[in-house]
Amino acid sequence: QVQLVESGGGLVQPGGSLRLSCAASGSIFSTYVMGWNRQAPGKQRELVADINSGGRINYADSVKGRFTISRDKAKNTVYLQMNSLKAEDTAVYYCNAVVTTKDGTTWSWGQGTQVTVSS
Repeated sequence: QVQLVESGGGLVQPGGSLRLSCAASGSIFSTYVMGWNRQAPGKQRELVADINSGGRINYADSVKGRFTISRDKAKNTVYLQMNSLKAEDTAVYYCNAVVTTKDGTTWSWGQGTQVTVSS
């Protein structure tokens, strides 16, 4: 079984920065895509950014130029550096990953971490 544990959320003022981390653990053979989605109150969950095993990165248009995703393959960890935060970035941020274990390939999700941007 794969577990994804997020950290780094919190309250920040507009224009500030936060860094989210997500570590995958379990009997992992390989990790393909790792990424972040978010869900704001009353809205659907949306992709923020993801990165595949080859290093290809996708960003939502709303975060391009402000957020940076990176990963440490050896640690099965993905990071999201969020700069120039806006009130509209307020949401629960969910880490997710496509992971292969002895039981096969699964798309796993973390529990989520709250990010609140407010003055």
